[in-house]
Amino acid sequence: MPPIAEVADTAIESVAGQPTYAGRIGDTVRSRERYLVIFLFIFSFAYLSLFRHVTSMEPDEGILLQGAQRILVGQVLYRDFFSFYTPGSYYFLTLLFRVFGSSIIVARSFLALAGALLSLLTYLLARRVCSRRVALTFAVLTTLTTLPYRFLVLHNWDSTLWACLALYSAIRVVEQGQTKWAFLLGFFVSITTLFEQSKGAGLCIGLLGGFALIYALKLRPLFNRWHVYAAMLGFALPLTITIAYFIRQHAFASMIADWLWPLQHYSGANRVPYGYQNWSDETRHLLFGTGSFAQRLITGFVISPCFWIPVLPLLATGIMICSVMKSWRARQCDQRSAYYILVTTCISGLLVATVVARADIIHLMYLQPLNCLVLAWICDGRDIPGELLGRIRRVWNPYSVTALMLFALVPFLAALSAKNRVNTRHGAIATTSEDTVINYVQARVPVGEQILVYPYLPLYYYATGTFSPSRFDYLQPGMHTNEQANSMIADLERQRTRVVLFESGFSQKIPHSWPATSVNALTQDPVGDYIVRNYRMCQALTSPLQWRFLYMVRKDTPCT
Repeated sequence: MPPIAEVADTAIESVAGQPTYAGRIGDTVRSRERYLVIFLFIFSFAYLSLFRHVTSMEPDEGILLQGAQRILVGQVLYRDFFSFYTPGSYYFLTLLFRVFGSSIIVARSFLALAGALLSLLTYLLARRVCSRRVALTFAVLTTLTTLPYRFLVLHNWDSTLWACLALYSAIRVVEQGQTKWAFLLGFFVSITTLFEQSKGAGLCIGLLGGFALIYALKLRPLFNRWHVYAAMLGFALPLTITIAYFIRQHAFASMIADWLWPLQHYSGANRVPYGYQNWSDETRHLLFGTGSFAQRLITGFVISPCFWIPVLPLLATGIMICSVMKSWRARQCDQRSAYYILVTTCISGLLVATVVARADIIHLMYLQPLNCLVLAWICDGRDIPGELLGRIRRVWNPYSVTALMLFALVPFLAALSAKNRVNTRHGAIATTSEDTVINYVQARVPVGEQILVYPYLPLYYYATGTFSPSRFDYLQPGMHTNEQANSMIADLERQRTRVVLFESGFSQKIPHSWPATSVNALTQDPVGDYIVRNYRMCQALTSPLQWRFLYMVRKDTPCT
């Protein structure tokens, strides 16, 4: 990756140079912009680094970490273990581990770097049509509200970064029409797809739709044949290397099968209403049913962004329609209109992909850098005129900024309160509440032993340096199939796995986390039934989220 100063120089050329829609800013302002971009990057990385050690042991984070650890010891994704994600995040994380060592801090350091780049891209995209003050405000809010909301090593954050880089490259194609930007556009779209197939598909739909609209509105021919060739080459290169690798590893057929698996199983179990909050009854009571009226009012103000952030991608679709109609009436499409069309169609495409997968508040927050871009347009107001809207902005602007800052204060204070230090086999972590699982397991299970963590917290594999005895690092009732459950049982039986960490109360989470799960999945759990029949409890343990895990051994094995 080029040095940040070079990135800043390249970016400022597009903000302060001739391609800028507002005209040339001047050398003095250009210098200020350069230093501002560098400062924003350094500030964002430093702030996000505060979260690197803090974890609540959420289950999703361990999927990539343990998968990368499997690859490090010689296993091949899809051939030796199951995943319905595309391979980008797994192998990129494996590369980081090979260079810097396998540690949760290494993975989370890149997460901080990715967050800093996302804030930088938000500023560069917003600055094209907004004032410096507004663009900087929402770039900082991107830093405060995006990664800290869920500071976990996930493919969702990786793919969001590549999608934003693809969008930035697309904007540069509109501005300059250079072949190198067309190549980078295709390259980043391909990389996004290889890190998350649904987001890559949505990105393709959005960008193709945007360029088609711009072409139809007769901006100018954006692509000659060399641009098309460059974009196709950029898209094909990562995809071809990936396919060749898995063919060589005799895993191509299983790769395709795993990529298509979510179409039949993931979407059904994860179908939720748009903007679903994932709150349990206990959480809802804690937020709104306790405390004085003033306390509930403050709580409502702090969490209010959860209710209007899902509206922002929908507003982007409205802005796209208005931009198209404006250009159609004018019989031309200037660069400013082309910018809005391209960005909003990209957001709309990513929104479609999110709705198809899981449209809850968590997955909508993965698009927060683009949500902040829409907020910047609204608060700046120069391209969304109107007397009534001007009056609304007098209230909306200070409210939205204040609400987002208070919203960001919650994870920041939680990180500061994480005082419980746990030395795992892959780095030290800090938790807000005591974790009794890791130390107990590490004292009784040697590095590299196969244990079963069931049903869903693969981060314990990575933290304790252990491995699953099956192809699955987690198996969620109601989403994974009975055939997969039987495969896990067969592996347990064949290998006589000694230790199981069993979360017996997992089924209680299903109604509010996966409300579309069938009733049969709540009553029929073949793996859980097998564990109860063949294992006995030695110790009850708790995670930082107060999830109860039973440390169990086979009935013919002593607890000690």
